[in-house]
Amino acid sequence: MGCHHRRQLFRNVLISGVLIATSGCSVKTFAINRLGDSLASSGTTYTADDDPDLVGQALPFSLKLVESLLAESPKHAGLLFAATSGFTSYAYAYVQQDADRFEAEDIERAGALRRRAARLYLRARDYGLRGLDGRYPDFRNALKQDPKAAVRLAKRDDVRLLYWTAAAWISAISVSRDNPDLLADQPVAEALIDRAFQLDPDSGAIHGFLISYEPARQGRTATATARSREHFDRQVALTHGQLAAPFVSLAEAVTIQVQDRHEFERLLACALAVNSDERPEWRLQNLIVQRRARWLLSRADDLFSN
Repeated sequence: MGCHHRRQLFRNVLISGVLIATSGCSVKTFAINRLGDSLASSGTTYTADDDPDLVGQALPFSLKLVESLLAESPKHAGLLFAATSGFTSYAYAYVQQDADRFEAEDIERAGALRRRAARLYLRARDYGLRGLDGRYPDFRNALKQDPKAAVRLAKRDDVRLLYWTAAAWISAISVSRDNPDLLADQPVAEALIDRAFQLDPDSGAIHGFLISYEPARQGRTATATARSREHFDRQVALTHGQLAAPFVSLAEAVTIQVQDRHEFERLLACALAVNSDERPEWRLQNLIVQRRARWLLSRADDLFSN
């Protein structure tokens, strides 16, 4: 979809929202829910885009539109999922990564960006928990009381929401190491991702998340690196090597830790060799991850002691 057509679509959606706001209550609710269904199932409008910067500029409008619709239809499952996944993705791709890049040259700016990323992640988490509360009443409170027991309620249909809620929560923790209250939530967030993996052990996305997360688990053991590599092998197999993310995740999570520069460079070369046009539905993700791979390679002398 071209830039002009995308802008026209956004204008049409906004006009629809204004018209809805002036209509009768029942019609308004019906129309909001229909529009919410459409936005929540937007397909590859963003994921197949070949311009990450354009998407980064467009996403805030889309996310605020989702929030405005949720204000009118607060239990809409599709919109809650869209908000959870959308805010998480935006925070990582366009806020947290900027924080990482500014770290060496402007510590104050990097800190401000990380705090913003944390707020966005927590916003995403809260939408995810609202979605789970809608499926299982009082789920959030049960999760606080006994995380492992609470997540056993979740079914296979809940995997995507479990995954994105956990990803948002754990990502917030990762950029908020000076927040003890948030750090105390790690076992709760961990229970969500572990239940998602239990329900769908062949999810490439979950394997990809666990590549990075295994070394950060509470009570980390000597097998963490081996588990990361197992998840890496599985995600590469599931995606037929056409996704750049597992190569970058393993490079960051394991090779820097063990100071293996040769493997680090080999993995990032594999990520950069992925053809983003072979799988259009992964194009945007691949381009964003490849941008990070190039940045990591530029920092190799700082990351490795030899």
